[in-house]
Amino acid sequence: MLSQTGFDLWADGYDQMVGLSDQENSYPFAGYKEILGRIYEIILKKGKPTVLDIGFGTGTLTAKLYDQGCEIWGQDFSERMIGLASAKMPQAHLYQGDFSQGLAEPVLQNRYDFIVATYSLHHLKDEDKITMIGSLMNLLKEDGMILIGDVAFTDRAGLARCQKEAGDEWDDEEIYFVFDEMQEVFPKMKFEQISDCAGLLSLTR
Repeated sequence: MLSQTGFDLWADGYDQMVGLSDQENSYPFAGYKEILGRIYEIILKKGKPTVLDIGFGTGTLTAKLYDQGCEIWGQDFSERMIGLASAKMPQAHLYQGDFSQGLAEPVLQNRYDFIVATYSLHHLKDEDKITMIGSLMNLLKEDGMILIGDVAFTDRAGLARCQKEAGDEWDDEEIYFVFDEMQEVFPKMKFEQISDCAGLLSLTR
């Protein structure tokens, strides 16, 4: 896993690198723009909701939601990425911290229409993902929704196929979502496979 320094150093080139992988339809970011587009559309159907973004990076998604009048909250590991995101969203509530160690106290004191995590929770072990999702459910308003866009697969067979195709590019330090295993814990969770290596998981309170 990247350290905070690693994320800081990666920040300036992050959007360009992600865009190149998406354009080439290659692991790990094939489908990235479509996933963000789907999340954007879902959120704006509710007008100008309150949104919490876990691991918001440079604010690629949240800045667009912010521009549409959404109230944005977020937590990210990287001070540099927070700086880049804050420049796009000066009135957003952005906090620095390793979400694997817990959420910032101000974040925990608020409630949200949507909680978003795009390409961030794969840094957690599966049991920690389950714990995190469970805790995030408690931060949702009534009928609120968690939206997770990430490298994700319907089952282990799909993950194995992608790993084989990725070859040496496969990141053994990242732990990707396997929907049918998550659904055993969260029966109401839904999943849409967007590309060979990515999908959108959703869970409504």
